Amino acid sequence: MGINLEGYKELSGCYVAESEGARFWLQVLTDLKNRGVEDVLIGCIDNLKGFSEAIASAFPKTEVQSCIVHQIRNSLKYVASKNQKAFIKDLKQVYQAINKQVAEDALLDLEEKWGKQYPVVIVSWQNNWEKLSEYFKYE
Repeated sequence: MGINLEGYKELSGCYVAESEGARFWLQVLTDLKNRGVEDVLIGCIDNLKGFSEAIASAFPKTEVQSCIVHQIRNSLKYVASKNQKAFIKDLKQVYQAINKQVAEDALLDLEEKWGKQYPVVIVSWQNNWEKLSEYFKYE
């Protein structure tokens, strides 16, 4: 499913497989291209290894955005349940920021407040930041 330039959802086809690896997605993307899709503006993906390369192979101009929801869910696995509400409140300042600079400042604040307690989570956001922050280009 995608959204066209007029803002309407379009269903391009139904693809089902036992496993959805990068090879599967390359076949799907190639099929879409063969069926007439000329360009994809932005692709939002999980961190499936090879998926961004598959997109680049079929649609080289596509911006690839890592899924914020996947990143949040993965982060919360490492945050104690008693801290999750406060942590997510601070994390929202990052991904709901009005622009990339404000988001980066909020990420620094997040690190300062939670970094010692949850270093794995903070490092994950920092290491994936470029892939997580693509959407700020469209503010």
